[in-house]
Amino acid sequence: MSQGARTAREGIVVGLIAYVSVAALYAVFDQLAARGSLYTLDLLGKALFRGLRDPAVLELPQASDRTAMALYNGLHLVTSLAIGLIVTWLATQAERRPERASLVGIVIAAGFVVTVLAVGMLTAPIRPLLPWWSIVVANGLAVVFAGWYLVRRHPDLPHRLLPFGGRPA
Repeated sequence: MSQGARTAREGIVVGLIAYVSVAALYAVFDQLAARGSLYTLDLLGKALFRGLRDPAVLELPQASDRTAMALYNGLHLVTSLAIGLIVTWLATQAERRPERASLVGIVIAAGFVVTVLAVGMLTAPIRPLLPWWSIVVANGLAVVFAGWYLVRRHPDLPHRLLPFGGRPA
């Protein structure tokens, strides 16, 4: 298998791991809050595709919007796969060009911050129902699980990505 095909396959796996991690966290979060496991998915779908801006309307019983849920779910999957492909490509660049590995590590860390901020800004109108801490935890969990997979495939990767110096002394 060529290096490009291997990188793409790993990127898809990384994206799927991240996608499942975030979806599972919110399903468990919603179950524990006694809202039903698809509540957040429904809420995000309505906010993004139906223009929901006032979460107060959700205090009353509402029917699930399966179309909005499917659209959001698809968007989440495609975005996760794209991020997985980018991160895996960056990790490959760090292996090929060790002199740029620290920069790659910084870019990946910045990507995490940008992702959290972007999700936070896009979900601002529904902040009472989707708190900042849950966005950070969901994305952090995705990084931990997807990172674990990548490190198992590339054991030297964490040392390469440490800013300013490669392997610790």
